[in-house]
Amino acid sequence: MRANLSLSDVSLEQPALVRAIPRALLALTALTLIGVGFGLYMALGFAKADATQGEVQRIFYIHMPAFIGAFVAFAATTLGGFMYLRTRQVKWDTLALAGVEVGLVLAAINLVTGMIWAKPTWNAWWTWDPRLTLEAIMMLTYAAYLVLRASITNAETRRRFAAVYGMLAIILVIMVVMISRIRPDTIHPTVFGPSSQQARGTFELDASAGMSAALGVNMLVWAVLVPITLMWFRICLNNLTERLSLLKARLADR
Repeated sequence: MRANLSLSDVSLEQPALVRAIPRALLALTALTLIGVGFGLYMALGFAKADATQGEVQRIFYIHMPAFIGAFVAFAATTLGGFMYLRTRQVKWDTLALAGVEVGLVLAAINLVTGMIWAKPTWNAWWTWDPRLTLEAIMMLTYAAYLVLRASITNAETRRRFAAVYGMLAIILVIMVVMISRIRPDTIHPTVFGPSSQQARGTFELDASAGMSAALGVNMLVWAVLVPITLMWFRICLNNLTERLSLLKARLADR
């Protein structure tokens, strides 16, 4: 769907104004909703409780995949920014903006579910653990991306600055992923790969029956289906807003 529109592209009878949501997106939305429901069943009903952490461990089936989904969305922002600087096509800037907004939502889900897990496990809603602190900084950095866009009135300048900012911000996302392997004083669990020798948090995928299957299903749902569906909706909303703005301008000229 094109993001660059002119007044001649818009008419009062244009069907796209009525059918703003593609059928493929509706089908993907239905698949995503089914996936979320099935993932919750796998997390809450199929997988057995962890032998060490008990029932609270089940929150990891949403907690970790949500962060990977945020990573996917922020990676889309990086791609969108790079492609915009290369092509100057507005559709890539739209993708970058969608990635930030969806990534922030999924990162917030990750942070909140982590706090819920931390209360019975660490006896605190929040600790100034290096990884937790860095993730909070990461979210503030991407929130500042939205502030930057809102503060620049010239569209071309706004898109160019946002593209560079979004490409640099991905460094913080990578640091959040890697910090538990770099900092020996973190208490955050290392889920994939070898953890640092001094790390006090552990989390084994095969600790209880059904854990790997439940995590795999929710990873597919929250790391793939959810971010793609939400970004697609955000792009459609942006395109519809642009079409309506052009239509208002056309009507004002009559």
